Amino acid sequence: MTSPLTVSVIQYRALYGGVAANVPEHVALIEDAASHGTRFVVFPELSVTGYSLALLQEPQQWITDGDRRLDPIREICRRTGITAVIGAPWAEEDGTRRLAALGIHPEGTIDLAFKSRLHGPELELFTAGDGVRLIEVDGWKVALAICYDAAHPDHADSAAQAGADMYAVSALYTDVESHRLGLHLGARAMDNRMFTLVANLGGITDLGSSCGLSGFWGPDGLLIKQAAGVGSEVLTTTLRHGAIERYRAG
Repeated sequence: MTSPLTVSVIQYRALYGGVAANVPEHVALIEDAASHGTRFVVFPELSVTGYSLALLQEPQQWITDGDRRLDPIREICRRTGITAVIGAPWAEEDGTRRLAALGIHPEGTIDLAFKSRLHGPELELFTAGDGVRLIEVDGWKVALAICYDAAHPDHADSAAQAGADMYAVSALYTDVESHRLGLHLGARAMDNRMFTLVANLGGITDLGSSCGLSGFWGPDGLLIKQAAGVGSEVLTTTLRHGAIERYRAG
């Protein structure tokens, strides 16, 4: 039987200054989540830089394989036993640029998921990913999604067909998209009888002001817990696999 899993979503207001400014904040927030017994932490889309595509014209803002600037995050994950998903611009060895979610495990390994549904100016800067990436945390199978991926039912359907128990979305929903956020996360949960969660980028971004509302939805599609404001906030809850089993059996 799969044990309960304590999970934190980090609604994060990125600091100006890119990777150098935001990595220490990630460490502090993971430490905060650890004090609540968390085993799995999810940050928003492009959390280590903020959603500033102009900033990404600077080559030093791109994360690469073995990037030592992530060592403080690797270390806090090792020390706490937490798996943390962070959002970053990723440059592959051949120069391909991706909008990525990085799953950093306590043993130091990193799983990569790439945004598959790019839109607007992202299309000029990034290459879309293909398929759904699942990672494992304490026996739970977690599908990683990035923002607009969650607007497409087929992405979550593929995750469920691959055996996902949870659909973890790193996102930027703006203040004109608050209704869509709830519809997307609730529908993906209910249609596939799995937990969903979203970590939304806070503050003011290139696309507009955040709507906040990071949170968790159950396999019945109902909201479990949600952020109240639009700034940085750590939300933690414990998910129980039995809820998935009950709804899937019914």
